[in-house]
Amino acid sequence: MTAILALDTSTPACSVALLVDGVLMDDFRLAPRKHNELILPMVDQMLTQAQLSLSDLDAIAFARGPGSFTGLRIAAGVVQGLAYGTDLPVIPVSTLAALALDGFQQTGDNHWLAALDARMGEVYLGGYEFSESGGSLVVKTSFEETVIKPDLLSGFEKAYQGIGSGWCYQETLSNLLPSQAKHILEDAAPKASCIVRLAEIAWQKGETVAAHEAVPTYLRDEISWEKQPLKVGKR
Repeated sequence: MTAILALDTSTPACSVALLVDGVLMDDFRLAPRKHNELILPMVDQMLTQAQLSLSDLDAIAFARGPGSFTGLRIAAGVVQGLAYGTDLPVIPVSTLAALALDGFQQTGDNHWLAALDARMGEVYLGGYEFSESGGSLVVKTSFEETVIKPDLLSGFEKAYQGIGSGWCYQETLSNLLPSQAKHILEDAAPKASCIVRLAEIAWQKGETVAAHEAVPTYLRDEISWEKQPLKVGKR
C-alpha cells in the first residue's frame, strides 16, 4: 500500500487530501485566516475516515509556495511537526504546478500559465504542460516559476490557458499570448487533491526531503527587486 497525505494553506483556501493506492479523498474549504484553526482537525478527520494513523503513511506532501507568506509558514510548520514525530519523508510541491494541474483536470487543455496575485502589482508565474503516457500523468515545466510585474513580460510563444488569482491582470497577460486563451480560471485556488497527485509522481522518483528541509519557497526572497523584461519562450 502507498499512502500519501497532502495539505495546503498557501492561499485563503485550506485543503487536505489523502491518496491511498490510487484512491483519493479530499477536503477543500475556503476559509480565510482560519488555517491554524482548521488544518490539524482536517488532517485528523481525514485519517480517521480512512482508518489510518500517521505511522501508516509513506510520506507527507505540502504546497511549498509561492503564496501567502503566513499560509506557507503554517503548512511547513504543521508538516514538520507531523513528519518529525513519525520519521516520515516530506514532498514539497509547487503551488503553481498544482494550480496548473487543476486546470488540466477541469478542461483537458494541456498548456497552462498559472499565476497568483503577489500584491504590489506583481504575480507569481509558472508555465506547465501536461500529458498522459501509459495511463500515467506526465508534467513538464515550460518555464521556471518567478515573481514579476505583468507589464515587464514581453510575450509568450505558446497559447496557454490561464488559472489562478494572478489573472486579475488578465488583459495584460492575455495580450501577451499568440492567441486568446479559451479558459481563464481566475477564481481557482490550489487544492491538496492536485498536490497529492504531483507528490505521487515525486514519490515514485524518490524526490523527498527530510522534515527539517520542509521549508517554504517565497520567490521574493530569492529574486532581485530590480527586474528586467522577461522573454518566455520555448524550452
